[in-house]
Amino acid sequence: MIAITGATGQLGHLVIDNLLKTVPANQLVAIVRNPAKAQALSSQGIVVRQGDYSDEASLKSALQGVDKLLLISGSEVGQRATQHRNVINAAKAAGVKFIAYTSLLHADKSPLGLHLEHVDTENMLAASGIPFTLLRNGWYTENYLASAPPAIEHGVFIGAAGDGKIASATRADYAAAAARVISEEGHAGKVYELAGDNAWTLSELAAELSKQSGKNVRYQNLSEADFAAALKGVGLPAGLADMLADSDVGASKGGLFDDSRTLSTLIQRPTTPLSESVKSIL
Repeated sequence: MIAITGATGQLGHLVIDNLLKTVPANQLVAIVRNPAKAQALSSQGIVVRQGDYSDEASLKSALQGVDKLLLISGSEVGQRATQHRNVINAAKAAGVKFIAYTSLLHADKSPLGLHLEHVDTENMLAASGIPFTLLRNGWYTENYLASAPPAIEHGVFIGAAGDGKIASATRADYAAAAARVISEEGHAGKVYELAGDNAWTLSELAAELSKQSGKNVRYQNLSEADFAAALKGVGLPAGLADMLADSDVGASKGGLFDDSRTLSTLIQRPTTPLSESVKSIL
């Protein structure tokens, strides 16, 4: 049995779509906070179990009979280390034999503040005694494209990444890699630094938006403080705004760049080009 945490999330459901190509539905366990929101999964024959990152007992119950676990990192920044500890403890108690974890690109040396909880989780996995694989995911292209419509409307894309190169890939690209690692043998003990084939800067993203929309979009680089303030000004929660600004500054220091092409090698196809992602949102 293969279990996926956060199975109804943006990455989780794409992983399941990939797994269904090679794994029988009744061999998949979707662990979700609210089973009522997972009816589409259960209707496909997937086993749906309730499990909350903050409730170790629920996770232990949800992981009974599970051989392999894909631990998709939680979304609550600041609480993730504790939540991931609950999952790992529950997996150990339930006798899970393998864990794949979605970490952060070059987590051990990343300039992004986000790396701290990922490093903590990687260390917990190492101490657990359970064989594991680290899927160190780079940035999702979708993280930046969410800002594309207002950028086109106002003619300016703001950020704090300077000329930092961003080797992003789509959620679908990362999901394909996760599905392969969790369903195949031979990946235990490996660390995969996963990123897109072709890196780009925010200035190049603005140029691509201009090209495809027919409207002039320029990139405006801000300080970390000014970018965070701008994000808060459009309604983002303070913690999220600060995290995004910190991540942009991290990108300016090379934190979101990798040219190993490990991801495309793993999924046996090129990663999705930025131009194609822009086209899909327009």
